Amino acid sequence: MNTEAKKRIEELTNIINQANYEYYTLSNPSLTDQEFDKYIRELENLENEYPELASPTSPTKRVGGEVIDKFKKIKHRIPMLSLPDVFNEEEIRAFDDRIKKSGFHVEYVCELKIDGLSGSFHYEDGKLITGATRGDGVIGEDITHNVKTIRTIPLSLKEKTDIEVRGEIFMGRETLASLNRDRSEKNLPLLQNCRNAAAGSIRQLDSKIAAERKLDSWIYHLPNPEDYGIKTHYEALEFMKSLGFKVNPNNRLVKDIDGILKFIEEFQEKRSYLPYDIDGVVIKVNDLEVQSALGYTAKHPKWAIAYKFPAEEVLTKLTDIIFTVGRTGRITPNAVLEPVIVMGSTIKRATLHNEDYVKEKDLKIGDIVSIRKAGDVIPEVVEAKKERRVGNELKFQMISNCPICGSVLEKKAGQVDHYCMNNKCPARKIEGLIHFCERKAMNIDGLGEKIMEDFFNLGFIKSIPDIYHLEKHQKDLQELEGYGKKSIDNLLNAIENSKQNSLEKLIFGLGIEGIGDKTALVLSKKYKTLDNIATQSEEELRKMKDIGSILAKNIHDFFENGDNIELINTLKELGLNTKYLGPEEKFNENISGKRFVVTGTISFMSREEIEATIENYGGFPSNSVSGKTNVVIVGEKPGSKAEKAKDLQIEIWDEEKWKSVYNNLEIDKEQD
Repeated sequence: MNTEAKKRIEELTNIINQANYEYYTLSNPSLTDQEFDKYIRELENLENEYPELASPTSPTKRVGGEVIDKFKKIKHRIPMLSLPDVFNEEEIRAFDDRIKKSGFHVEYVCELKIDGLSGSFHYEDGKLITGATRGDGVIGEDITHNVKTIRTIPLSLKEKTDIEVRGEIFMGRETLASLNRDRSEKNLPLLQNCRNAAAGSIRQLDSKIAAERKLDSWIYHLPNPEDYGIKTHYEALEFMKSLGFKVNPNNRLVKDIDGILKFIEEFQEKRSYLPYDIDGVVIKVNDLEVQSALGYTAKHPKWAIAYKFPAEEVLTKLTDIIFTVGRTGRITPNAVLEPVIVMGSTIKRATLHNEDYVKEKDLKIGDIVSIRKAGDVIPEVVEAKKERRVGNELKFQMISNCPICGSVLEKKAGQVDHYCMNNKCPARKIEGLIHFCERKAMNIDGLGEKIMEDFFNLGFIKSIPDIYHLEKHQKDLQELEGYGKKSIDNLLNAIENSKQNSLEKLIFGLGIEGIGDKTALVLSKKYKTLDNIATQSEEELRKMKDIGSILAKNIHDFFENGDNIELINTLKELGLNTKYLGPEEKFNENISGKRFVVTGTISFMSREEIEATIENYGGFPSNSVSGKTNVVIVGEKPGSKAEKAKDLQIEIWDEEKWKSVYNNLEIDKEQD
């Protein structure tokens, strides 16, 4: 038995049970949605990995929370199951693929996921009889006296029929604002948010209080549509609407996965303008016969999912701070985090940059911290939630020795970074090898970070030339798990093909300090061969645009180093190309010498194609708008860069302007 897994399962079970109690019973949650989702997923993963440790009373087996004793209990005739959550496009496509693999090509209904409290409403002969919360999915709480105060839930239907419908009880944003203005004047505690306010209001014993809260509802589900001769979910929504229920007008029938993604994108933008809170989109198979054929798990229907919008910032625990060594010897502190989903991807690590960064943010091991993706890409620790400290957090200590080779670290005057100065430090070697193979460098598919670490530790690759001798280890590779003949052949072919890369790929791959892929391209275009670059003086290099004294010195020093010269000679002997093979730079008055930023979508070209065109005509693509930017090309759905360009009064080209410039380039090509 895995004792660590058993201990963690018990910890997670206690955390989730307490969170369920606070959320469903007390209406006063201490965890955010993102924290709760993270713990649920971690527990599910552990139970899948160690099924013998899964308890029959695990919170993953439950749909909701406990029923509080002060309300009468109501058993749902048909259980109120929850929906499985998904967090990114990949998971949505996986849901669609599962349905297609089951032999169905379906339409979907997309609905806004209202941030409120689920309820079930039972009518007999067209009259409201009971209203109940979801509870644990089987037994709910009788809230009939408060449901009757919600004006959007009819007391009498337009037809005398027996029916049960389900929906969401919520509080509108303006209602919350109005209530809080009134409570502030009376020196009462403010209501935290719309969801908590709705949940707390519906559980009041005195229905007068619920009536004052002006709750609202959207009806979204008919549990037994076949009893009414209904064939699709969308028909069920229209049927409930015809009876007098309030059905969300934004519900949409879509034809396929593209329609789903378009709906999500649309309402992710409109979300802040709605008069009520939403936290995602619910996606349901429309055809009821297909729903029936797909069936259910113990907890969820297989024909529906709930996509949750990515949070801009989420909370998680900083469990440790570890140190890594880069290819230049720079030491970087890294946050080790309890895994958390940020904008659709799971984050376990985040860079903390340097000692000063950690101290400025006053981060301690054990802190609850907020995480976001800087520029929607790189995980970033925003701040420590100091109010949630319990006293056992550990103060950060910067190391004084390299974590890999033990060498004493150096911090140069005026710099914030610490360095391992041992050129033969194994960590520096591994990082350099990984960098050499990455896509923007030599682009050797199959030699990623994990595989390179394995090959280094196994002794197959200790230096860059060893990459090109990997065929000597074919028999050893065949003995490794996951390496069949085809995968080995593909890897060796990728290595062999990399020998034909253009010079800029090799320059970037060599890892000259400060030289990125763009600068490598500029050098290659100007000097054409590796030998030409190697023989340039610092003074000559400084004359180039965007290469100042520091980069010029780095380039010059690299080619003065005897070990580097030996490496380059070896690579030449192995047959690696050392000449620039890309298109020759041309001149165009609209582009040459100018700095460009591209934002939004251009319909007839990708961003990469636009930037390549700009580079081919002597322009300089950039990722950020600044005072040095000359032109911002703005396509459909641009980001904040367009607004910044306006603020800085930078020239803006729309799609038509870029198309006109580009078409003239094409005319020039034809004339050539």
